[in-house]
Amino acid sequence: MEDIDVIALKAKMDAGEKFVFIDVRETWEYADDNLGAINIPLGEIPGKLNELREHEDEEIIIHCRSGARSGNAKQFLLQAGFTKVRNVLGGILDWNDKVKGKK
Repeated sequence: MEDIDVIALKAKMDAGEKFVFIDVRETWEYADDNLGAINIPLGEIPGKLNELREHEDEEIIIHCRSGARSGNAKQFLLQAGFTKVRNVLGGILDWNDKVKGKK
């Protein structure tokens, strides 16, 4: 699946669309500011693969600070056989700039 920008993500959230939402930032980053996603730091994704298998056929949207770590997580999940994985382009930085209106 193609990646998603923060405006489209906000629209999906506002519409109540169903998807698995994962934040791959570190726990302390998540505690500072989050969008309500499940927090699984990037380094823990391989160990959570069996748990994530139950969502293998669902849309999974992954975000991080800027989109780099979540892009790596997306690639890892795609290589593991997941097919409906999307990365949030620009991450929470872009969200705060374009959706929340802060930098």
